Amino acid sequence: MSSDSSYQTYYVPEQSKLPIVMAIGLAVTVFGAGSMLNDMSAGRADSLAHWIFYAGALIIAGTMFNWFSKVIKENHAGMYSDQLNRSFVWGMSWFIFSEVMFFAAFFGALYYVRNFAVPWLGGEGEKGISNMLWPQFQATWPLVNMPDATNFTTPKALVDPWHIPLWNTILLLSSSVTVHFAHTALKKENRAGLKLWLFVTVALGFTFLALQIYEYAEAYNHLGLTLNSGIYGSTFFMLTGFHGAHVTIGGIMLTIMLLRVLKGHFKPDDHFGFEAASWYWHFVDVVWVGLFLFVYIL
Repeated sequence: MSSDSSYQTYYVPEQSKLPIVMAIGLAVTVFGAGSMLNDMSAGRADSLAHWIFYAGALIIAGTMFNWFSKVIKENHAGMYSDQLNRSFVWGMSWFIFSEVMFFAAFFGALYYVRNFAVPWLGGEGEKGISNMLWPQFQATWPLVNMPDATNFTTPKALVDPWHIPLWNTILLLSSSVTVHFAHTALKKENRAGLKLWLFVTVALGFTFLALQIYEYAEAYNHLGLTLNSGIYGSTFFMLTGFHGAHVTIGGIMLTIMLLRVLKGHFKPDDHFGFEAASWYWHFVDVVWVGLFLFVYIL
């Protein structure tokens, strides 16, 4: 141990079962989600898979509530040092980086399909295999025109990017500004401004989700755009669906921050919980801009 008087101890929490419970919850949730996708592709809208997914989500929610409550209590008890706070910063930074890689994989799949697989199916390049497809096949994106003999459904129309997607873009970009205003108010000890702008941010986020649910209902029930609409339907719902899940997570995080603000938590020099949630929210906004451009418009 150093004899330097500026040395700070590093708090190590007691042994906990929460990590293993979280791992179980994640496994149950992923298994349920995968089973739900198989059920939907088979035409079954409701099954045991839904309840498995909900059970996993409930385990995760309960574990996170318990875990984060302990972290908040430890912080208020003064157990955390500057070194530990730096570890929180690095932990959140690597988490967001992993999320960037997660979406990079799906954007990469979209790029590969549009720029390589579809042209090859049209007979372009050395790997062209147009002789294996139906005569009326057109190698154009979006690839939604299917022959009647396939198990895929051809949508009547695609989602209009200048309707709900545009409004959702405005909502998310506005929420990125309002959460910045809330953060600025917090650093200036403007509690009224902090509560106002954070509430507006939460409202904008959940309005986005409501509009996306409406968009999905329109796509399925009126446009005929489903997960069975070939590679376009798969990539569309995979990218927008996972983004919607991340908006939900971010919205819950910001809601918890709002509840903590109403209880008087956070100080201008001690508010990493709020800062981490705002980082995540900015990340979600940036991903949506990419989705709006490459999924809806281009």
